[in-house]
Amino acid sequence: MQPWLRVSLLLLAMILAGTNWLGRLPAQSVADRPPNLIFIMADDLGYGDVGCFGQQVVQTPNIDRLAREGMRFTDYYAGCTVCRPSRLVLWTGLHTGHTPIDSNATYVFQPQDLTVAELLQSAGYATGGVGKWAMGGAGTSGHPNRNGFDFWMGYLDQSEAHNYYPTHLWLNEEQIPLPGNVIGDYPNGRGRVSSQRVTYSHDVITDYMLQFVREHHQRPFLLHVHWTIPHANNEGGRVTGDGMEVPTYGIYAQRDWPSTEKGFAAMVTRMDGDVGRLMALLKELGIDENTLVIFTSDNGPHHEGGHDHEFFDSNGPLRGYKRDLYEGGIRVPMIARWPGHIEPGTVTDQPLAHYDWLPTACELAGIQAPEGIDGISYVEQLHGREQAPHPYLFWSYGDKKAVRRGQWKGVIPGRGQPLELYDLAQDIGESRDLAAQSPEIAQELLTIIEAAQRQKAE
Repeated sequence: MQPWLRVSLLLLAMILAGTNWLGRLPAQSVADRPPNLIFIMADDLGYGDVGCFGQQVVQTPNIDRLAREGMRFTDYYAGCTVCRPSRLVLWTGLHTGHTPIDSNATYVFQPQDLTVAELLQSAGYATGGVGKWAMGGAGTSGHPNRNGFDFWMGYLDQSEAHNYYPTHLWLNEEQIPLPGNVIGDYPNGRGRVSSQRVTYSHDVITDYMLQFVREHHQRPFLLHVHWTIPHANNEGGRVTGDGMEVPTYGIYAQRDWPSTEKGFAAMVTRMDGDVGRLMALLKELGIDENTLVIFTSDNGPHHEGGHDHEFFDSNGPLRGYKRDLYEGGIRVPMIARWPGHIEPGTVTDQPLAHYDWLPTACELAGIQAPEGIDGISYVEQLHGREQAPHPYLFWSYGDKKAVRRGQWKGVIPGRGQPLELYDLAQDIGESRDLAAQSPEIAQELLTIIEAAQRQKAE
């Protein structure tokens, strides 16, 4: 997007926002304001890792309550199968055929990039984020404060986010020390394994999250919660054999499991408890009914840091896991809760993806989403009304490609390999390749993949 067009879109959003509600804000009640928007993204949480999506062992009562009180999306997809491009998709509304990267290659946001936070900031929203940032550090054009976030607390480097006991976190562009944590001198640690562990980063990040809500609840706000749980400390796994860092195993301490699996379960349940703290705060502040809460994950489950994704059946009925473009790598749990707007206990199988968040947030804020994005708003879906589906969903991860059109899924699993074809309506586990049986459909999906790649090259 050209810089002049980006500026024009922001100015238009400000004008639209002003005419819609901003000028009347002091006289409005909470119920009459545009909704607060909270987007919670766990890290490497699989489709089968929470109770409402089939988990039988790891306890997630607060997340399950979100599903009972809201809508569960059974066919919702991450932006990619690894962290950085998946977040890039979320923030920009573009699929990985159109983003600058489709892997964990380094990318720093440029001035011409336009994020959902910038658009809502222009509409008068207070904008905050906590957790993992992946698009540029202090002093760069990619810092969150330069890309729409009034407030940021957490990591600025996604690799540093492997360590749950770092020496510091970032509050905007200021380093905040975490008392007692000391980085160990380990040959394979890459500066990401602590020898002394006192202050748990997730807890600090969560406290700042709650503080942001308390300080900004009297005006509409956008809050992105990018927790690092249950990502492994990959380097910690290589050094100690256990990369699932958590202060206590909690209710799983006496289980006859490997320490890595106790740690994984404890991390997920700890995060679930913090979802409960957030929901309790919304009710305490009287903004529960005017707040849309989304809960999801950045990609499928991991098999890292000593953790085995099959131990708790983290991908459920799906094939594959993180770094695959089979369903297990990209289909993720997704729940939306908004009292009075979303019918409790509802379920939708509408195929949607992370790049739909930007236009959805814009519509809820009363502003126009930019043209040329790949996402569609799912506001109608939230209200239980029929909406037009995507013509297709697309993913690229290096040499791996995938497309979904309706019930059909095409996967190219690697360079030089033919497209595999699956009927997800009959075969959610992608166990029967129908490419030879239905060559016309396979060719149609291959054409979509090729077109998306051509558009990126242009």
